[in-house]
This record gives sequence, structure tokens and C-alpha cells, in this order.
Amino acid sequence: MGSKARKKQIWCAQPLTPLMEGPDPELQEEGSKKESSWEVIREWFRVQKSLPAASNFSTSSSSYHNNATTLGPNPKRRDLRLLLGVLGCPLAPIPQVNDEIHDHLLHIKDIPFETSIAHYIIQQYLAATGCLKQQKCSKNMYASGIVKMICCETEVSTGRNVKSLGTRSGENGCFVLWQMVPGMWSLELVVGGNKVVAGSDGKTVWRHTPWLGTHAAKGPQRPLRRIIQGLDPKSTASLFAKAKCMGEKRIGDDDCFVLKVSADPAAVMERSEGSAEVIRHALYGYFCQKSGMLIYLEDSHLTRVETPDNDPAEIVYWETTIGSSIGDYRDVDGIMIAHQGRSIATIFRCGELSMHYTRTRMEEIWSIDDVVFNVPGLSMDYFIPPADILHTLHSP
Repeated sequence: MGSKARKKQIWCAQPLTPLMEGPDPELQEEGSKKESSWEVIREWFRVQKSLPAASNFSTSSSSYHNNATTLGPNPKRRDLRLLLGVLGCPLAPIPQVNDEIHDHLLHIKDIPFETSIAHYIIQQYLAATGCLKQQKCSKNMYASGIVKMICCETEVSTGRNVKSLGTRSGENGCFVLWQMVPGMWSLELVVGGNKVVAGSDGKTVWRHTPWLGTHAAKGPQRPLRRIIQGLDPKSTASLFAKAKCMGEKRIGDDDCFVLKVSADPAAVMERSEGSAEVIRHALYGYFCQKSGMLIYLEDSHLTRVETPDNDPAEIVYWETTIGSSIGDYRDVDGIMIAHQGRSIATIFRCGELSMHYTRTRMEEIWSIDDVVFNVPGLSMDYFIPPADILHTLHSP
């Protein structure tokens, strides 16, 4: 049932660190106001800009921590919030196509040339991963793994000069993922003593973090990005069912076909929240020409944030780009599943009328310990959203 190549585990006694599952005490001290995810990110960048430049490398680390202690939560906790907010449980830009994949791949008359080539590439991907010869479709899946999240330096440009802030810091963690067809999934991720829980019942996607509480994702129901990073080839193929082939590109030593899918304007508008307007969200898949496997995934998300008084000088653009290298494919019940990967996320912030910008880079290194298909006893009840989400959805 599980991976054929399993590492021998060595168990040793270790003290258990308490998890931060409820409201963050530091946020309780800061005030009772309800923050949004964009306010958390904005506050993080505001604090970063107020720190001194890391021109003197012998004192940059101490000055970073000494100044940050006067600006709210400790820097380690603040960095972890940003990491989990960006890399914890991001979603794909578009919903999956729930129809049978083969029907889309066989009926390719009267469609654009770029789309027909993309269909052929996806067909090769399904064959390479073993999905086409699979006689019995899996109804659900369980996966567990470990992660290491690293917050790297921040680059700040004032128009005339560029300074680097902060230090490279990382936290180890683990995750458990459950999935059931169609469109239901549940993720529990623990990093640095903080627990992030997210899920979908096929209709509503929700997330809970200690500092934001529980909230539902706006817009159409979309799959978890972690699932399409080589864990479920059929979900990946379904996501790229309406993709266009953008040409070829070399990733490392491999020549790849590049497929692109984008969220349509109406769906993008649904995801706007308050003063934050989502402009575009696109996903690129890089499929190796030699093996047919997905080896790199990149998505770009652009948001425009206005101030309450709509001052053009205060309009800010945020572009989040996540690039994921995917590899170490192993056979699990006849299906090739990626067991290792590395994601690099970049948050770029710039003003509409200003030459100033801020760029922050962060990483996640992940590996899969176990994958099991068709888990007995797993039912739809496991994916029911929290009560407060249901109450919000049904309230007038």
C-alpha cells in the first residue's frame, strides 16, 4: 500500500513542544482587532523597512533582533507567520475539471493548436505516471511528510540604493494530507510549534491559523497546490486540461514543454477582498520532454491594494511568485509519486507612482514519508468545515 522504498526510522525520546492552535497570545496583547491576511503581510513589510540595513554583517543579526523587539511580536514568530501564510497551504489558480480526463484528450477537433499540443503533453504525463494503465481508480489518498521552511533576507530599494535586511532563519515541521474524490481534502501542517489546518468539502475551501482564526477562501473552489506538486497526477492533469502550450524551456539539464493555465477575470474578481484587488493568477507547468514527468511548477499572483482614501501615491502592488522543483518519483501501487521537492517564493512589493520596492525571498524543502491509496473507513464526514465556517456561509 505504501511506498516501496521506505527509510528505516530511528525513534528516540524527545520533549513535546506545545502547539499553538488557539488565538495567538501576542496578538491578544496587541489588541482585539481582527486582522486579515493582507494586514499581516503589510505589517511584516512595515517592520522590515524600519530595520537598519545589513551593511555591517558582524552586527546585522543582533541589530535586527534588538530593533524588532520594540516593534511587536518577536522576529522569529513574525517570520514564521509570513512563511506559513505564503507557503503553508496556497491554492491553485483555477478549479479542477471534474469530467473524465480522457474525454478531453480524445476530442481535440476544432480547438486551438496550442491547446491540442497541451492535450498531447498531458496524455504523455498520464502515461508516464502510470495513470492510463491503472485498472482501479483510487477513491482517496493519505500522505505524510516533513518540511523545512526558511525565511531569507529582504531586499529594500529606496530608488537610489538597495539594502538587505534580516537573517536566514528556518523552522522544521511535518504535515498530514487526506484527499477524497472529487475535490475534498484536509491538511494539517505543524511548523515551529504552530499548527495550520486547511480543508475543502468540495464546495468551500477554508483555513485556520493561530493569528487569523478560521476563514473561508473567496471565489470558486480550487485545489490545494501541495496536491498537484506530484502527489496526485490525475488532479494535476485535470488542472491542466484546458492549458495552452507556451513553448519549450530548459530547467536544469532537462528540456521541458511549458503549459499555462490562468484564472478567468470573473473568477479573479470574486477573490478580491476589501481594498485588495486580485488582478491575475497564472500557473505554469514544466513537463520533461524525455520522461514526461512534471518537474517544475510556477505560479504568479498579482494583487493591487488601495488605501481607504484612494490616494494614487499610496497604491501598492504585491506580486507573489512560487517556483517548485519536483522530483524523486517512486512507484506507489503502480502510480509514480514525487517524494521530494523545493519551493522558492518571492514577494515583490512596489508602489504605483514610486520607484521604491521591497523583495522578500523564502524557501520550503519538503519530502514525503508515506503515501497510501484507498484508505478504509475514510468518509465525507472527515471533510466537513468547522462550525463557524458553516454559520458564516448560511448567515444572512
